[in-house]
Amino acid sequence: MSNLGRPAIGAAGRSLEFIHMSQERRKKQQKRQGQSYAQVNPERMRYALVAIVIVAVFAIAYYFLWHRHNTKLDAFAQCLSAKQAKMYGAFWCPHCEDQREKFGSSFKYAPYVECGIKGSQGIQSVCTQAGIKRFPTWVFADGTRVEGEHDLQFLGDQTGCSVP
Repeated sequence: MSNLGRPAIGAAGRSLEFIHMSQERRKKQQKRQGQSYAQVNPERMRYALVAIVIVAVFAIAYYFLWHRHNTKLDAFAQCLSAKQAKMYGAFWCPHCEDQREKFGSSFKYAPYVECGIKGSQGIQSVCTQAGIKRFPTWVFADGTRVEGEHDLQFLGDQTGCSVP
């Protein structure tokens, strides 16, 4: 060490003194800020942990409730197919889109026949042969036809499928 607070002469002495000085500065800075970087505030950590647990519980509950509801709609859409009900619709039809939304992600199991032809204003021949003139049109196994958007309860009543 040198007198007057100057670094010692020589590489080894100088590096030790600088390390010692930087550690001293760090300690003083921590005292000024009122916190130690080496220690974690247990009170803050507890609040953070409780918040994370609460968010996780809500996320898990939401997922399982949503998944359970969709599983029931999957079964309902599959039942409509099994009962030979069919929905004829067109990709450009807003009422058809509203009907699809009632099924949510379960619509992939619904008995749907696309009548629109992309890039054209024409209608698929399967739809004209079935006598479909308006969209959406539901045709049931007994030959009954209903046009327009319908709620799931109505479809369940027509087919005997239980609505979730």
